[in-house]
Amino acid sequence: MKQASMARLLAAALLMPALAAAAGLRIVGEHLPPSSMMEGNVVVGRETLKVRGIMARAGIAYSIELLPWKRAYAQALREADTCIFSTSRTQEREAQFRWIGPLNEAEWILYGLAERHLTLRTLADARGLVIGTVLGDARDDYLRQRGMNVAPVTQEWLNPQKLLLGRIDLWAVGMAVGSKPFVGKEWEGKVVPLLTFNRVQTYLACNKQLPEAQVAAMQRAAAAMRRDGSMAREQLH
Repeated sequence: MKQASMARLLAAALLMPALAAAAGLRIVGEHLPPSSMMEGNVVVGRETLKVRGIMARAGIAYSIELLPWKRAYAQALREADTCIFSTSRTQEREAQFRWIGPLNEAEWILYGLAERHLTLRTLADARGLVIGTVLGDARDDYLRQRGMNVAPVTQEWLNPQKLLLGRIDLWAVGMAVGSKPFVGKEWEGKVVPLLTFNRVQTYLACNKQLPEAQVAAMQRAAAAMRRDGSMAREQLH
């Protein structure tokens, strides 16, 4: 009986990788227009298109899901068949993932209400002010490490509302270089950039246990998209 149980366990263990491969790679991100958002039941957006392009060229089956950032990040760290986008590649995160990209360059900018006429020359000028961040985000970590007063939320869209209501003084925003994400928003013109405090590249960050063959295929696909200009074209959408 014991030998039979062991045989069943061994058979299940051997079957698990095959089932995982059949299910495809799981890609997670957050709701962050215009980079990633829902259109009906489909995840769309500028960075989403780049990820889909990489996966199509690599010939890897996948699914995409949007989650609160901290949950998505923890999942990518924990689950072997999971990648997360768009992830800022920082020194602190370097050893945690396999990095596919870059997808884009992003600036980290402190925004404030135009009516307050705040002036920031350096990050030190923001000390003592309450800064809206996203829990577990690289900007949140960066500001915490420098002793800034952060007020994190679980999803980015809450921060502009808090800023307009006066519940935070500043909003730490990460945006693609040259983009205009506030066009058409209710806070357009009311919220203004005050200080660019960092510049990073963003990537598709994959669990370190992802098979080397898949990592290599995705890297080749990303490189091909940079060479033929399709990666840059998507940045204009």
